[in-house]
Amino acid sequence: MSQNILGQYLVWHFFDMPKELGKAWKNYLRSYFNFFSTGSLLKTLLTPWHGLMWSYGRGFSFTRYAETIISNGFSRIIGAIIRIFLIIFGFVVEVFIFILGGIVFFTWLFLPVLLVVGFVFSIKLLF
Repeated sequence: MSQNILGQYLVWHFFDMPKELGKAWKNYLRSYFNFFSTGSLLKTLLTPWHGLMWSYGRGFSFTRYAETIISNGFSRIIGAIIRIFLIIFGFVVEVFIFILGGIVFFTWLFLPVLLVVGFVFSIKLLF
């Protein structure tokens, strides 16, 4: 700790804090990936919605078999449509968090420059 306060500030601002911002950014991306259960939704894309399955029953009846196949097919199609919508929405949220995190990260890095430029510009306006 033999650095002066300006050196400590520069180390904190340009080395320590960007690491912490990167960790927070990564945690947000992971948490929203888990929040939308994207991996689980992809694995179960064609499973019936809420597990709704109709049984064929005993004996053979062509109409009952056709009705059951169509009903089970609709249940799978509805499940796939809803899961695809959730996957797309989760992807949009992930992209938004990625962009917002990049804006925060690079704004943090350029903040001292922006402060100096703003200070110089305000002094020029006064005189």
